[in-house]
Amino acid sequence: MRGAPVWRQRLTPLEPPSSVSALSADPPSPQEGKEERSLADASASRYPGAMITFRKAVAADLPAIVAMLADDPLGASREDASLPLAQGYLDAFAAISADPNQLLAVAVDGAEVVGTLQITFLAGLSRKGALRGQIEAVRVAAGRRSGGIGRKMFEWAIEQCRARGCVLVQLTTDKGRADAHRFYDSLGFTGSHIGYKKAL
Repeated sequence: MRGAPVWRQRLTPLEPPSSVSALSADPPSPQEGKEERSLADASASRYPGAMITFRKAVAADLPAIVAMLADDPLGASREDASLPLAQGYLDAFAAISADPNQLLAVAVDGAEVVGTLQITFLAGLSRKGALRGQIEAVRVAAGRRSGGIGRKMFEWAIEQCRARGCVLVQLTTDKGRADAHRFYDSLGFTGSHIGYKKAL
């Protein structure tokens, strides 16, 4: 996709959960071009298996992204993947794309979108003004699960946060996703906090 940074990785078959709900707009930086090239080089390591490419999402990816969000035990009741997509999805995508602290990304195999994630870069005064990376909305297409894509997506997302200068990455997960909890543990995350939400 012209104008969109691309990262490639070969995958080793692994066993991530069937879906994970917890992570890019291009981070603005004077070093942006240099960082993109170095990240592309770093993620070009060879792994046995399919070649997966990571890139910033474009509008044409929206139907596939929303379909993955809906193809989930929790998402099925709150998403609508029917076409044409609801205007709210289009408005949200425009807002995400315009925000330098948001990165909505897709994992692709050739022309097929096989995964998606979103990273939010959070500035705060705590930890001496540290920057955090919030990883969420991670999904892998149904036919491509249990093949290592979810793990590589997280590894890639964590590297994006590190390159941006984040001191930590964080996520939230539904209490009912036991498989996802084990997956996050295997990635080195610690279940150190309890999250609360209130519908408005």
